[in-house]
Amino acid sequence: MTIRRPIFRKLLLSAFVPIFAALVCLEFYLTRLAAQREVADVQRVLAAQADLLVRELAAVPPSGLQSWSEGARRVTRARVTVIDPAGTVLADTEHDPKSMENHAGRPEIRQARRGEVGRAIRHSATLRRDLCYVAVPLAWRGQNGFVLRLAVPLQDLDATIAAVRWRIRIASLAALGLALVIAFLFARSFTRRIRRLQEFGEGLLSFRPVESQAAEADDELGALARSLADVEKQLRGMVDKLSLEAARREAILTSMVEGVLAVDSQMRVIFCNESFARTMGAEPPAWVAQPLHELVRDPELPAMLRRTMESGRAGKERLQIPAANGRAFEVQAAPLDAGAHRGVIAILHDITDMERLERVRKDFVANVSHELRTPLAAIQGYAETLLEGGLEDRENNRKFLEIIRSQAVRLNSIAADLLTLAGLESEAPSPPPERVSIRETLESSLHTVGSAARLRGVRLRQGRLDEAEILGQRIPLEQVFVNLLDNAIKFNREGGEVLVQIRRSSEGRVQIAVSDTGIGIPQEDLPRVFERFYRVDKARSKALGGTGLGLSIVRHAVERMGGSVAVESRLGEGSVFTLEFRVAP
Repeated sequence: MTIRRPIFRKLLLSAFVPIFAALVCLEFYLTRLAAQREVADVQRVLAAQADLLVRELAAVPPSGLQSWSEGARRVTRARVTVIDPAGTVLADTEHDPKSMENHAGRPEIRQARRGEVGRAIRHSATLRRDLCYVAVPLAWRGQNGFVLRLAVPLQDLDATIAAVRWRIRIASLAALGLALVIAFLFARSFTRRIRRLQEFGEGLLSFRPVESQAAEADDELGALARSLADVEKQLRGMVDKLSLEAARREAILTSMVEGVLAVDSQMRVIFCNESFARTMGAEPPAWVAQPLHELVRDPELPAMLRRTMESGRAGKERLQIPAANGRAFEVQAAPLDAGAHRGVIAILHDITDMERLERVRKDFVANVSHELRTPLAAIQGYAETLLEGGLEDRENNRKFLEIIRSQAVRLNSIAADLLTLAGLESEAPSPPPERVSIRETLESSLHTVGSAARLRGVRLRQGRLDEAEILGQRIPLEQVFVNLLDNAIKFNREGGEVLVQIRRSSEGRVQIAVSDTGIGIPQEDLPRVFERFYRVDKARSKALGGTGLGLSIVRHAVERMGGSVAVESRLGEGSVFTLEFRVAP
């Protein structure tokens, strides 16, 4: 509708404001003029009546002053007050003179004492309404300084002013109504033409066909419509190209695995893809216009971006960002220069796994090299001894060969354990899980290590053995039990014992505990006992033929079957290894 259009409201406002302002000024002037004329007429009548009453009052005795004022009020229909030279009220027709305050300071009284006709308009606290006062000097009983004052309420004045205002408002409403009609007619014609231009512009912005505006009238709006029609073809081609480029860029950035971040010169985020937001734990559109320090708490990334912006050159650094769960990134940053809008764009390559694999590879090579160096050196040394004449030494040649064989067995054990550990750590799919009896597997493992326990004088004792089945593989589980039992026997004291227990809980879990009375493990070594090639007592472990991989195999095998392993130990008192699995349904 036309009346709802902004153009109509503006035209109406432009017509109403000056008309309204003129009418307000006119009303103020006319009401003020009418009030002044009405007050002047009232004061002129009161002054004439006061002159007549002054002559009568000269012969009135003091005792008849109040009754005379009452008679004068009935004649003049005004409030009559007689005031002595000291300002004391001698008679008043509206109030008890004795209770009235001194009137010497009233403006109309002061004027009358100067021989003038005093005039005033004010609110009467006695009568609680506005009154028009006229006071004249009075010589009474041969003494000057007396004052006769007449007062009438301004009710008639208010009625006259209200009548003037009513006529002015009627004329104002008529003028405003005429302005409304004129504004409506003009706005309707103007709005139709603007609506056609608006539809044309909306068609350009929404990429839909629009009709040509070449047939518009020959005025400013017509010229504008024809210019828009000429621009349409060029604009549509440019917009199509920009849309295609934007769609390609958005698809590329969104599908990138790497995190992409762009900031402005104030370090506020202007763009980041879902990969970056997901890495930092942000949810869309929380990152839009967000300060970078609120999204990335670590100061290193903002500092790198700031250096890139200040230098104006691309850079590459490796950073570890705590906000991304401590993951490591290779950050490539380049400055963005779009005229007055400067900023930086950065691409974050997640290299956490690469660094972890590199670290694992280095540790593995170092550990394997260290573990293989000793047996290889022993084999080489004793072989050279035999070749250099040791074969003819009948007392020691067999001893040398036995040492070479034991070192070869140790090398074979290390290689076998490494192959087992590599299979557990590989990402190859595991065989389908099967139901495995914990008790049967543990009893089989006890038989396997029984001879080793008897040779070392260690007693194998079975405690509580609840029946339970888990989902996993029997052979890896048996290897776990054998490794734990073998360690408990090797690192036990002579005459010691190894206790195995199986406890099934009501929460659907089963715990397998292997405890010994051996040498125990220091508290500072407990967090590292499951690392590859880590030994608590290195000399004793090597003497017993240990490879340092047994507990690492235990941890990987247990975790691969969905379980967990924990250890408790006291130095010199023994150790307890506890495995926990979920019972098969």
